[in-house]
Amino acid sequence: MKRKRAVPKPILFSEGWEVIEQGVTKMKRILEGLPEPPFTCEEYMKIYTRIHDMCIQRSPHDTTEKLYTKYKEVIMEYITSVVLPSLKDKHDEFLLRELVIRWSNHKVMSKWLSRFFSYLNRFFIKRNSLPSLDEVAFTCFRDQVYKETKGKVKDAVISLIDQERGGEQIDRGLLKNVIEIFVEIGTGKMDYYKNDFEEEMLKETASYYSRKASNWILIESFPDYMLKVEECLRKEKDRVVHYLHATSGPKLIEQVRHEVLCVYSSQLLENEKSGCCVLIQEHKVDDLSRMYKLFSKIDDGLCRISQIYKKHVTVEGTILVKKADDVASNKEAEKRVVVGLQEQTFVREVIELHDKNMPLVNDCFQNHTLFRKALKEAFEIFLNKTVAGSSTAELLVNYCDNILKKGGSEKHSDEAIEQILEKAVNLLGYIYDKDLFVEFYRKKLARRLLFDKSANEDYERSILTKLKQQNGAHFTSKLEGMVTDMTLARETQADFKEYLQCNPRTNPGIDLSVTVLTTGFWPSYRSSDFHLPFEMTKCIQAFTEFYPTKTNSRKLTWIYSLGTCNITAKFELQTIELIVTTYQAAVLLLFNDSNRLSYSEIMSQLNLVDDDVVRLLQSLCCLKYKILNKEPNINSISSDDVFAFNSKFTNKMRRIKIPLPIVDEKKKILEVVDKDRKYVVDACLIRIMKSRKVLNHQQLITECVEQLKVFKPDLKLIKKRIEDLINREYLERDSENLNLYRYLA
Repeated sequence: MKRKRAVPKPILFSEGWEVIEQGVTKMKRILEGLPEPPFTCEEYMKIYTRIHDMCIQRSPHDTTEKLYTKYKEVIMEYITSVVLPSLKDKHDEFLLRELVIRWSNHKVMSKWLSRFFSYLNRFFIKRNSLPSLDEVAFTCFRDQVYKETKGKVKDAVISLIDQERGGEQIDRGLLKNVIEIFVEIGTGKMDYYKNDFEEEMLKETASYYSRKASNWILIESFPDYMLKVEECLRKEKDRVVHYLHATSGPKLIEQVRHEVLCVYSSQLLENEKSGCCVLIQEHKVDDLSRMYKLFSKIDDGLCRISQIYKKHVTVEGTILVKKADDVASNKEAEKRVVVGLQEQTFVREVIELHDKNMPLVNDCFQNHTLFRKALKEAFEIFLNKTVAGSSTAELLVNYCDNILKKGGSEKHSDEAIEQILEKAVNLLGYIYDKDLFVEFYRKKLARRLLFDKSANEDYERSILTKLKQQNGAHFTSKLEGMVTDMTLARETQADFKEYLQCNPRTNPGIDLSVTVLTTGFWPSYRSSDFHLPFEMTKCIQAFTEFYPTKTNSRKLTWIYSLGTCNITAKFELQTIELIVTTYQAAVLLLFNDSNRLSYSEIMSQLNLVDDDVVRLLQSLCCLKYKILNKEPNINSISSDDVFAFNSKFTNKMRRIKIPLPIVDEKKKILEVVDKDRKYVVDACLIRIMKSRKVLNHQQLITECVEQLKVFKPDLKLIKKRIEDLINREYLERDSENLNLYRYLA
């Protein structure tokens, strides 16, 4: 027999609410700090169970909807009767403290009520797609309390921030709690924080720092102004850390930067007494680092500083150029003494200028691309000017030559020389005419190597390594070949001496030293059908017989203009050793057989041209050492002159060197470089057109300029070479578009 299950008695809403209300009342008393013991588990379960039982009753006794409505009424009633009255008459910091308390209590109340009514969340609210209990609670507080007080709260918070900026102590913990209300009230969104607080706070910040900056700019120097800016930014970042929301940080800092830096950037940087130029000139490292750090954060800040920096370096470099020009414009009599020294001084001062600026770029400006570019462009501007009538490439070569040759004007340690060479090579990076540098350097290197003037072969190889690293292997291939030739020449000379010892009949009886060079490596030297004296001819024959034993694949071409001789000259009062060139020695040896020789006789016997004969005779009878006498006795050489050995010549020295009149080789070098440039441009143009086949005029010129690294070509030269290639049928113009070129295979 089945038993019938007992049906529970329905709970009327009024009966059930009476139990719930007791719990709600107790909770309110606890929130208000009134004497009330905390909830026990039994009390909590009693309320939760009563709500549960009321919600599971079948219709018409189901009270779920009424409970949901009553939940909101409880919260609204508490806000209306307790919360709003407590906030009504409070202002400033008192209002903020009360709001923080009420918000905290509200969250506690919402938490406990949600627990009591949690059954509604699980079923009724989900089933009917209604706002959750937490949402209802937050909405009530937002609509009734937050919207009512947000204006006063915002003003109070901003007022406290202003007080702190003014140097007063404030309760940062209070501000943090209040600002969290602006954030939390949005339930996951930042709209309320941004619209109701942040926008106004940023406006007030801009206004505050605008007033401050307008005062600072009148009384502070640029460095002191930056210190104040740095301190302000530090304090604003500190505020973000301690109480503002993190999302406000970038906006706040940007606002401050705009008011204190962007608005006055031109006035600050261009300040005549303490601006950017003054800081650079006085090498204020800390201030420059601070300036870089501050202005790197504002739009176009670094670009403006880099332009000022470039202009400053350009001016300093141009002053050095003018200084060198002024020295060179002195009297002609002073030129030889002063200008040679000024070449060294100019390059040394440029190196010092570079050394002074590199720490600024690397450290103060953190090696930023803009400043590396500014330094490079500045040095390019003044280093590619003509200095004292010479190119900087030539002056740099002369400077290096003075360091590398024996008896240079400056003495340095090995380590110092390495550093100097490194700095000199760095300067070459700013010079456009690198091919000109190479040609001048080849001439100087040849003299050092051939006349044993090089101080140290290790230094020679060291600078070539540095040049190779900077400009590539093609740049130094000939120079390295010259140094290698000298090593091989010493081996050949040792073998020649051994050969003479083994073949005494071949020995000419004169100490002969021959340097065999590779034609392609060395500068071009003029060879001639010079008629050697008999004594010298024997030497040439001896080496000519020896050399095939070393190699059969090379042909010897004798360059007598590079030779030197040591001759013993017996005068009436003394015997002197003369150090002369091969040509000078040949002239003097003629007087072993003749007491007097005319100009024409000397020229015909030696088979030399007029220019060479004039220079040789000038060196022997018109300059410092008058080894020969001349009729008529005037300081010029003519074809009617007659010469005789000066047997009465005397000198304090037992050994003297007789120099030839100085010949300016610069013109010849420039001609060689100009000629080589035509070939280089031709090769570049053909290489481009061979790969592209068809190209318009402007594109061809642009690519040609980009590819030519060893010199900066003149556009007129490129155009002439294009026309020449067209005439030689390497290129042709398009019949329909004359601005278009085609490559002819």
